[in-house]
Amino acid sequence: MSSVNRRAFLQTSTAAGAAVLASRLRGFPAVVSPVGRGGDRPNILVILTDQQQADALSCAGAAGLRTPAMDSLAGRGVRFARSYCYQPLCVPSRTSLLTGLPPRLFGTRVNNLAPALPAATPTLGRLMAGAGYDTAYVGKWHLPIAPADNALHGFAEMRAIADAGHNDNHVAVPCHRILRRSRSRPLFLVAGIINPHDICEYAAGYRAPNGDLPPPPSAGDCPALPANHAVAADEPAALLNARRFTREVYPTAGWNEARWRQYLWGYNRFVEKADRLVGRILDSLAASGREKDTLVIFASDHGDGGAAHLWNQKTALYEESVRVPLIVAGPGVAGRGRVDDRHLVSFGLDLLPTVCAYAGAVPARGGPGLSLRPIIEGADIAWRDHVVAETEFQDYLRSATPSGVRGRMIRTDRFKYTVYSAGANREQFFDLQADPGETRNLIDQSEHGGELLRHRTLLARWAGNHRDDFFAEKASLA
Repeated sequence: MSSVNRRAFLQTSTAAGAAVLASRLRGFPAVVSPVGRGGDRPNILVILTDQQQADALSCAGAAGLRTPAMDSLAGRGVRFARSYCYQPLCVPSRTSLLTGLPPRLFGTRVNNLAPALPAATPTLGRLMAGAGYDTAYVGKWHLPIAPADNALHGFAEMRAIADAGHNDNHVAVPCHRILRRSRSRPLFLVAGIINPHDICEYAAGYRAPNGDLPPPPSAGDCPALPANHAVAADEPAALLNARRFTREVYPTAGWNEARWRQYLWGYNRFVEKADRLVGRILDSLAASGREKDTLVIFASDHGDGGAAHLWNQKTALYEESVRVPLIVAGPGVAGRGRVDDRHLVSFGLDLLPTVCAYAGAVPARGGPGLSLRPIIEGADIAWRDHVVAETEFQDYLRSATPSGVRGRMIRTDRFKYTVYSAGANREQFFDLQADPGETRNLIDQSEHGGELLRHRTLLARWAGNHRDDFFAEKASLA
């Protein structure tokens, strides 16, 4: 990459000034104005798993995996094949889902729970309550809002579960009771499932918090390694250093093929645990008699490395970690069993405006997300041509402390550009059409120079428009 191109890229960057959190939130109203209180609005059930890859579904062709409950939703709804989280880490991702905004605006950069979200934050639960919905939350929370702060998160019934283990065992019964309860207003219920997140402890050799697995079979009876298992010679140093110095999180150094294949076997079993819980919740919905007037949104907060690029866990901006499953089923959904592989979805930012569109709620001004409702209902509308994601690695010694090593990603219809803030080989550029496994970095290939510059410019423009100072701090990308 030439120094001329680097300078051209940097000149397109618009720096977001350093500002206190209050000024970052300026323009977002504290009071929500409800609209559309008519009786034709659906109940809305959001089911979130944790750390599930987009293709970790048997209906998506995953080998050695059975997900009948998730598949049943896909069979009567639409599955979005190009859905991305905004940041592939639990607390930041969930913060974006709750607010429809980039989590760094609130100081949420890694899995830190401080500072708490300001009282003026227009959260998803508040918006739905303001629109006249009964609101309830059950399961994993992991957000910078105290579960007891109902006024801020907006969920009148809060069953956040944070005990010492087996949390998922306490999700189905409260959901069943909430779904079966007689009510005069529509219901907005979020069910947070922890699995397949237990793969984190499984990889480190610890007991799985939600129930151990049996001993794995021999490697020959486990899933094969992915085609992109190897690390490229020009792997970004930011990723190499994270894996090298954070062994508690990435305990995979020295693993042989057998160990990796057993990891994949275990991951599939944890996905199946989550699927059984999804099935129990859907059974409760069917038993309530409200299945036909309930919109079900199933997704995950982020993916898992899945042995690609020798990566486990999340945080990296590879497809396995940043792309997530998204299935929508219920009233008004066009095309049973439809797979949408055309529209780029920023699920972390799009969930809030989508839910608001169905509820008749008014989302905050200036949010970057888009409502998926027209696409869900089969309309042919103009849509975004790119999605953005960001990441930050934790401090090597303190998991809740940001390291300052950050990354940004932009994905268009065919290409994907990623840049990290520190270390060698900061930039990656992939042709996802020809190389879906992201194994051939095109950053120095002159024939792609025009597309590379376009993606750098698009990402810099996004940063300038969304109060992101990532590029303002960079003197160069050398």
